[in-house]
Amino acid sequence: MEQVKDSKNTDELWAENMTIKEALQKLNDKEKMIITKRFFDGRTQMEVADEIGISQAQVSRLEKSAIQHIKRLYK
Repeated sequence: MEQVKDSKNTDELWAENMTIKEALQKLNDKEKMIITKRFFDGRTQMEVADEIGISQAQVSRLEKSAIQHIKRLYK
């Protein structure tokens, strides 16, 4: 009998989710909030800026900084 692969519950996905959680924990609160809203909640930079009361340019800078921080941690 053929086995059906469960692509939603693989060891790789579990490890990836753990890595993402660990990376988010290393960010400061504002960076973590921006990354969460942008990439997990699907909000635009303008939406995030309006929600937290800063400019879109500041959101962009903080987002870029957070991504660079994560990249440095996992090189």
